Amino acid sequence: MGAPGQRSNDAGAAFRAEVRAWLSAAPRPDGLHDYGGTPEVADVPAGRRWHRLLADAGYACLHWPSEYGGRDASVREQAIFAEEAARARVPRQLNIVGPDLAGPVIMRFGTPAQRERLLPGIRSGDHLWCQLFSEPEAGSDLASLRTKARQDTDGWLIDGQKVWTSAAAVADYGLLIARTGDERHKGLTAFVVDMSLPGITVRPLRQMDGESKFNEVFFTGLRLPVEAVLGAVGQGWSVATATLGQERLSLGAQAVGMFEALRTVADAARDRDRLDPLLRDRIIRLWARIWLLRDTWLRAVGTDPEPSSSAFSVLKLMSSEIYRDLGDLATAALGVDALVAGAPLVQRMLVGRAQTILGGTSEIQRNILAERVLGLPR
Repeated sequence: MGAPGQRSNDAGAAFRAEVRAWLSAAPRPDGLHDYGGTPEVADVPAGRRWHRLLADAGYACLHWPSEYGGRDASVREQAIFAEEAARARVPRQLNIVGPDLAGPVIMRFGTPAQRERLLPGIRSGDHLWCQLFSEPEAGSDLASLRTKARQDTDGWLIDGQKVWTSAAAVADYGLLIARTGDERHKGLTAFVVDMSLPGITVRPLRQMDGESKFNEVFFTGLRLPVEAVLGAVGQGWSVATATLGQERLSLGAQAVGMFEALRTVADAARDRDRLDPLLRDRIIRLWARIWLLRDTWLRAVGTDPEPSSSAFSVLKLMSSEIYRDLGDLATAALGVDALVAGAPLVQRMLVGRAQTILGGTSEIQRNILAERVLGLPR
């Protein structure tokens, strides 16, 4: 009998082989492509059909408990699936918010009635979710949010604004954090929002790369029923921190796409006769950093950590800054062609620096590591 670590590695290899075989044989809905964690409006029909295929095969919501239709997958198995999906150039689910963020917090904080009503639609892909957290004056400092929820005889009235809300234009439901009291953290409450209700205005934000995955969301007299509260009144900060901890689970799997992007950059530079010794050196250094990211990811998920583990802050920081440097490298490889809109490398150049902001800024990740790992004062 082998050592425990060897058995774990063997199990991981068997699961990887199973997933790879299924992905290679699975039919691709027309229009499907790897749009990442957030679909645009045009991506949703194919994304829903793909998610249903995943659900039928038992690969949707892998990490969910079996009682809710999941597979009780370990962190390592989740990471393997994410990597193999990236290798196959398909999304690993309809979007990140429903299965990875909303689902687990509904299981943890929701009532039995909320779980019964909301979880099946997430697992099947029938319901797409968005995360209504960030505001114009409350991004990294989420506890400063100002959107207000006022209780009345029939439920709650919501007024305020959210911004940078991914997929709000196509979402069926939203996970909202709003202010119900004056205390900074204890004055926050979480709500489940039906995005079709009157009193909600969604305004897509056109990005410099041409996409519109982010949105502004305005609430004007939005009326929510009493049962829309997720958890207890005043428990919103706990819901928010539990949600954000899930977001970084598959970051290391992005290394697969990074390697492909790096090859594309090298080919573009070669085609334009720009692959001089200096650019070649930059490509090699970045190649080594991507391998380091993947190795760090493998070591992190091998311990089957909690999603809130500081190990994922390391991965988030590493992957964000590699994405940024890939964008800069694309600029160097393209030369004057970087001014031509629409090319994939131009898109990578334009969005590269955004990676160090979205999902938690690099500065925030460094603060987390300084405080939780190095024990430095706040």
